[in-house]
Amino acid sequence: MKANYTFQNLCGTVYRQGNVLFTPDGNSVLSPVGNRVSVFDLVNNKSRTLPFENRKNIATIALSPSGQHLLSIDLDGRALLVHAGRGVVLHHINFHSPVSCAAFSPDGRFFAVAHGAHVQVWHTPSVLVREFAPFILHREYTGHQDDVVSVTWSKTGRYFLTTARDMTARLYTLDPLEGFKPKSFGGHRDVVLGAWFSDDEKTIYTVSRDGALFVWNAKLSDDDEEILDLPAASTSTAVDHTVAYTRWGITARHFFNQPGTKVVCSTFHAGSSLLVVGFSTGVFGLYALPDFTAVHTLSISNEKISSVAVSASGEWVAFGAAKLGQLLVWEWQSESYVLKQQGHYFDMNTLAFAPDGQNIATGGEDGKVKLWNAASGFCFVTFPEHTAAVSAVEFAKQGQVLFTASLDGTVRAFDLVRYRNFRTFTSPSPVQFCSLAVDPSGEVVCAGSLDSFEIFMWSVQTGKLLDVLTGHTAPVSGLAFSPDGGQLASASWDKSVRLWSIFGRSRATEPVTVPSEATALAYRPDGTEVVVATLDGQLSFIDIAEGQVKSVIEGRRDISGGRKVEDRTTAANNAATKHFTSVAWTADGSCVLAGGSSKYVVLYARAEGVVVKKWAVSENLSLDGTQEMLDSRLMTDAGPQDALDAALAEGAASDVEDRLDRTLPGAGRGDLSKRRTRREARTHAVRFSATGRSWAAASTEGLLIYTLDATAFDPFDLSLDLTPESVLKTLHAGEHLLALVMALRLNEAPLLARVYEAVPPADIRLAARQVPPVHVARLLAFVADHADAGPHIEFDLVWIAALLTSHGRLLRERRAELASVLRAVQKALNGFETGVAKLCDDNIFSLEYIISQNSQADGQVDDVLV
Repeated sequence: MKANYTFQNLCGTVYRQGNVLFTPDGNSVLSPVGNRVSVFDLVNNKSRTLPFENRKNIATIALSPSGQHLLSIDLDGRALLVHAGRGVVLHHINFHSPVSCAAFSPDGRFFAVAHGAHVQVWHTPSVLVREFAPFILHREYTGHQDDVVSVTWSKTGRYFLTTARDMTARLYTLDPLEGFKPKSFGGHRDVVLGAWFSDDEKTIYTVSRDGALFVWNAKLSDDDEEILDLPAASTSTAVDHTVAYTRWGITARHFFNQPGTKVVCSTFHAGSSLLVVGFSTGVFGLYALPDFTAVHTLSISNEKISSVAVSASGEWVAFGAAKLGQLLVWEWQSESYVLKQQGHYFDMNTLAFAPDGQNIATGGEDGKVKLWNAASGFCFVTFPEHTAAVSAVEFAKQGQVLFTASLDGTVRAFDLVRYRNFRTFTSPSPVQFCSLAVDPSGEVVCAGSLDSFEIFMWSVQTGKLLDVLTGHTAPVSGLAFSPDGGQLASASWDKSVRLWSIFGRSRATEPVTVPSEATALAYRPDGTEVVVATLDGQLSFIDIAEGQVKSVIEGRRDISGGRKVEDRTTAANNAATKHFTSVAWTADGSCVLAGGSSKYVVLYARAEGVVVKKWAVSENLSLDGTQEMLDSRLMTDAGPQDALDAALAEGAASDVEDRLDRTLPGAGRGDLSKRRTRREARTHAVRFSATGRSWAAASTEGLLIYTLDATAFDPFDLSLDLTPESVLKTLHAGEHLLALVMALRLNEAPLLARVYEAVPPADIRLAARQVPPVHVARLLAFVADHADAGPHIEFDLVWIAALLTSHGRLLRERRAELASVLRAVQKALNGFETGVAKLCDDNIFSLEYIISQNSQADGQVDDVLV
């Protein structure tokens, strides 16, 4: 099977820290998620995560006015200049100190960055010319006495305003001017968070953290003329720079008057003179300037709003709340949400793919169950019924039902049509459930307990407890039904795996001993084997017929890697603590995917027992266990520098109230922002989709999705004379079958789609019959993908019917190997059925309405005639 899975998307995390941005067209929002950047398309309702990674969590991002350049800066001041459309890193630069903010000039030729009390303006590198040192410093500006907080450019790009913690704002010019001295704007009693020009550049607004808004205009003389500080030898150039030479003064002071709160973030839209302010209580306010009229005030979160941005048109406002991981887009004119997304508050424990592969369910430490659309990356429903951490989620193989198990002692069944909890299963005495399994028919659900070491079995229809399976002497860490539903396999920390015939007369079972404590297990799709992950880092394969371990893969060295800050041994010598906590089979049963207490996810070939490929789920140095070697320069006499104050290492706020630690001593979970430990890079669960084209991992960073569909060029049988031009030439000559085979050999998706759609409908059956057997599976997989995404319903159905009819025996003989392809076809057919049924229902409703209206009209005419 293919193993070239590439990163596609990061779900489950929509905002971590830093600033959110709108694209110049206002249709998308850019949000930092850890050391990556996600793009949320608000018009097409899709999200994607750019493929690049910063070294650490992103502190600030800036987007050029053209929307092509994205500047991403991490907590250490290391920046990447990225092509925003493709996500390709163009250049690197290290500013050698933390950067608080960055902004591009309106023409995109310069960008300003603020680190410490200094502001630097750099030339934007060209993407057309390859240079050894592309970043050229234009000027460095000083004058502030404390850290700079924000930088805002004027509309013309000649000037920019800076604000700092020294409670002042300053006005600088891009280029030196004769006799000009930077203007200072004082009078505030707290940190000045932002300063902006009005649209005509004749007014300046400044906002401070204590809720004060100052309006600055030119001072007037006795003759009501603006006072200008012109140089002695005044020139025409001085007249062109009126803003720089104006003597500014306060003309109005306004206060937001929000009791018991402070301003955290703010932004200004010059076109509509709209000021947006976010407060520490989760309230935001919209104010029309210069009259300071409150448009409306709304509470959108329980925690402080960390970042705010306004679209270019001024219609949409985006908010980010770092503590809860919320991202909101608000249309203030209609007072409605355009986007409202929130990830899990803490770690994501488990995940499951829906049978059709379209949706992914996740369960977290916060007790919430979320459903994500795999294609769009958006969460479309959240179930908050559990009161403790969710330990396992499973979809029913048939029907729209989701089962979840939690440490609160309940197993719940959710209806995915009405989105409600329709059944709750409990045990006679309170226990904590840590594993879950649903039989293929969806009639029986089983859950393993953490404290009583028993397996409970319920009927889904009645909700009654059917049986309690005993025999394990330690927590039941894994449960799985065989594909035919005849057996139930259970793994436990008592170093045993048991196979139960739960529907048979005899409940006797003999334990299969494994080398160490079992942490997870999974049935092979054909039901002949069970793979078990153990605490010593091994994968044991148990033959179901013989009931014994047939082979073992030693995976400790494969998963080992990543040294924690406080580790006293190197990563190579610290493999004893590494083990797998989740395993999953591929759709054809040829490989096993495993992830666990490491940053690596490993794919093994079952027959050879070797590593096929290994992925690192994160390279984020803000997490523990991502680097192989520690930097000796960061070692001090008291230990590693990063371990001395983890809160500062994670970029915690400098406010005293944000540094207070109110958690209980020794608390290991809960309020992450108050802890003094670093999060560890690890994988909690891995799952393959039913089609086998993608797999997902629930990691510290969020829900990572890897797919085969992102590969641009993957030829099957390449030769010198096989080119796109030769394929099109053959197609124009009318040789459709030959062109189709050539396109399948070249395996370029746009070209294959063009040739496929050019086949006349009358020739489909003949062409399908003559397709070489080696290309049948790949052609059927392409038709399934085309049917799932395109509008050609009848055309695709004719192709599917012709291929299944002509090559049915071949597909039947290789049904285990081609399980993923056949599932993709089933998914496409189910999509057709759903779409056609919905369309028919709509048409029937419309026709009934028209007929009823016509009948009423006839009745009214009869009444008139009578």
